Amino acid sequence: MSGKGAPELSVRNASDLRVAVIAAQWHEKVMDGLVNGALRALHDLGIDEPTLIRVPGSFELPVAAKALAGRGYDAVVALGVVIRGGTPHFDYVCQGVTQGLTQVSVETGVPVGFGVLTCDTEEQALDRAGIEGSHEDKGHEAVTAAVVTAATLRSVSEPWH
Repeated sequence: MSGKGAPELSVRNASDLRVAVIAAQWHEKVMDGLVNGALRALHDLGIDEPTLIRVPGSFELPVAAKALAGRGYDAVVALGVVIRGGTPHFDYVCQGVTQGLTQVSVETGVPVGFGVLTCDTEEQALDRAGIEGSHEDKGHEAVTAAVVTAATLRSVSEPWH
């Protein structure tokens, strides 16, 4: 299982952080699970008014993340799913999304939670979607990682260069 060895993350005083969640629309059942997990994590962290927007697919996540990172959000969480098919499309989309979201985070200094599932099968995606019977909840994990990182950056007294 890919979640083995994950750190136990916690944060205090995150309720005043502004967090945006961007979710793709492909694979509705998987995406509903990811979004629900993300919203549950935000609620658990005391962030009760997050921004949630939807984009057509995972490829559109980086441009939406860049726009939100530039609008005063302390953290952005990107949720999507790409399932391997019979063409190289999977590789191009996964690489583009990963590089794009990394670039947004590094260029803006805003943590971007990576909740994009890259799976060989729909069954693998469902097992990570945080729905009943899933072994993992990647929406929840992506929010927690982004918020913990945002809180950590906020606590640093010296400017980052």
